[in-house]
Amino acid sequence: MDNIKLAALLFPDVTLTPEDLEAKYPPRALPEGARVTRFAPSPTGYLHIGGLFGALTDVLVARASNGVSFLRIEDTDKKREIEDGVSAILKGFEAFGVEFTEGVTGFGTETGDYGPYTQSQRVFIYHAVAKRLVEEGKAYPCFCTAEALNALRERQEADGALIRGYFGKYARCRDLSMEEIEANLAAGKPWVLRFRSAGSEDKRITFEDLIRGKIEMPENIIDEVLLKSDGIPTYHFAHVCDDHFMRTTHVIRGEEWLSSVPKHIAMFKACGYKVPKYVHTAQVMKLDDETGDKRKLSKRKDPEAAVSYFVEKGFPKEAVIEYLLTLLNSNFEDWRRANPGVEAMDFPFNLKKMGASGCLFDLLKLTDVSKNVISHMKASDIYDCVAAWAKEYAPEFYAIFTADPAFSTAILNIDREVPKPRKDIAKWDEVQNYLSYFFTEPEADPALLPERVSPEDAKAILACCCANYEPGEEKDAWFARMKGWCPDLGFCPEVKEYKKNPAAYKGHVGDVSSVVRLAVTGRTNTPDLCTIMQLLGKEKVAERLNRFAAKL
Repeated sequence: MDNIKLAALLFPDVTLTPEDLEAKYPPRALPEGARVTRFAPSPTGYLHIGGLFGALTDVLVARASNGVSFLRIEDTDKKREIEDGVSAILKGFEAFGVEFTEGVTGFGTETGDYGPYTQSQRVFIYHAVAKRLVEEGKAYPCFCTAEALNALRERQEADGALIRGYFGKYARCRDLSMEEIEANLAAGKPWVLRFRSAGSEDKRITFEDLIRGKIEMPENIIDEVLLKSDGIPTYHFAHVCDDHFMRTTHVIRGEEWLSSVPKHIAMFKACGYKVPKYVHTAQVMKLDDETGDKRKLSKRKDPEAAVSYFVEKGFPKEAVIEYLLTLLNSNFEDWRRANPGVEAMDFPFNLKKMGASGCLFDLLKLTDVSKNVISHMKASDIYDCVAAWAKEYAPEFYAIFTADPAFSTAILNIDREVPKPRKDIAKWDEVQNYLSYFFTEPEADPALLPERVSPEDAKAILACCCANYEPGEEKDAWFARMKGWCPDLGFCPEVKEYKKNPAAYKGHVGDVSSVVRLAVTGRTNTPDLCTIMQLLGKEKVAERLNRFAAKL
């Protein structure tokens, strides 16, 4: 067959050649060993936590080698695409500070010299490569209808064929003559372009996965579709063209794509392109609440599958990234202990430290990580984060919280920036309740009094505090003053002394402070009580002491 003639017949308007593309997209001028990675989502829904996991891997691999990471949007599946899907993806990355070197940056905007970075705008590339494949006899038009393909599958089932698909004797359009092709085209029959596979059923290929090691798989024998009837490429063909001309060195993607490697390698080689390094990451899993077994995070069952969940709950971006890094590299926690003040993104990421089996996403572990991260943040930074979160998700609290920024920041600074800061905030949606007694009158419950303290003794403690409280005293002086009240109230000023002879006292100084804490905050556990009372002011403290005493 005259393949040159066939190529001209199928692509009469394509004048661009692969050589033109090689000149347009030359090899990148990067340091030796630099890695070029890509994250290539489809705009078919929200950004999944697994997507953030994968994108973070791409960015870190590139950063660790002084390379390049880019964001490519794979929008060839128009049936599944959702409106403004790209914005949802970009907002997810922005919320967690994941930044690519180049690629799509917004609606209709991008940065970098290897674009367009949206596949639907790269059709000129796919058609130029497809035409060359036809010229070389490595691709052909297929006119099979949906009915014909269904009949093919039924025939394979009847034959007991071990491999299903369009290949060998089942590939009815593979050996059409030029006359038959011309007649079909003249009749206006729709066609797809198929890859003419050179694979054999009895051969196998081997390749190196940088996480899983050497892998052996059957050679590809399927004549995969390269271009659909509308001229848009399939994922497989677009992947090969894009990653070659964008000069991707490392294709990092989920393990579900592992079975596609033989067909991709076959296409790379057919095009004359260097095969990139492949890295297939484990899926993000969770323990099923009902069975206790590991399962893949589900968009339908698990709200935490969407990264927007963590934004809405107010997990700090630093905490989410920190936690994901513990899943990505087994040595991250050791590195963090040795480098407590270093940015997480400066971690020397290593692909060889990634696990091959599914990693378990544990919300409780994330919560612990988040508490630790927040405990080491400055009060002013926490204020900014809480204000930004509340403005969008809790507007009534935002108005109260931001009415006096200095006051709110001072509250957040209690027991902070000390050697052992409190770890009682895990996410921003907890702050409103955490600080509520500063902004509204607490409802102190008498049932929460220490068990050794009677209502009468509690009233005496509150009266003593009301008469003797001096808000100007520092913490140690204030607590010493409270110890001084104890003998007249029948309580021991020293806890150790009380434990030696508990029958001699009604209780100890800890019980006395607990009564005051309950009256002032309505709670039994709070940050430093002295500072709380100072921030509330003497008048407000007296009101609360008297109010609780009256309740008793």
